[in-house]
Amino acid sequence: MSLRTIVTLPDPVLRRKARAVTKFDKDLHTLIDDMVETMRDAPGVGLAAPQIGLAERLIVVEYYEHEMDEESEENEDMPKKVWAIINPEIVKASEEKVMGVEGCLSLPGLVGEVERHTEVLVKGLNRHGKPMKVKAKGWLARIFQHEIDHLNGILFPDLATRVWQPQQEVEQEQEV
Repeated sequence: MSLRTIVTLPDPVLRRKARAVTKFDKDLHTLIDDMVETMRDAPGVGLAAPQIGLAERLIVVEYYEHEMDEESEENEDMPKKVWAIINPEIVKASEEKVMGVEGCLSLPGLVGEVERHTEVLVKGLNRHGKPMKVKAKGWLARIFQHEIDHLNGILFPDLATRVWQPQQEVEQEQEV
């Protein structure tokens, strides 16, 4: 396994619609493993192939499988799960949406408020080309929507109601 370079704007691959993955071979397995290692090193909770310069429909996500209890200290002991989904698509989404703050490894130093569905059903293929589905809610649903947007050339500022640099906000508060 090796770390891949995360590309940032204005790299054009981030705005390109990614092509479907059709070969399920050793190279794909290596790519998936490299993406997981790169995501963890960044550190992040998700990574799409375009973020490492490849216009392919592949995402990796690492997060808690079940919704966390905001109050509980047990969250730290909860195991995280890793998903690698090839050719993912959202086949069902809740009508209910919620605003949340997002950042992106390809847009360092920026965050924004984005409205997302609270629940999604994602279908795709696993690393062996077998069909899989993931039912996600809460932050996990947000992560899947964010990463799948990358495969369509969509970045969070395109959907955000407000975008800012967190460092600027802290500096402004200190001035007051």
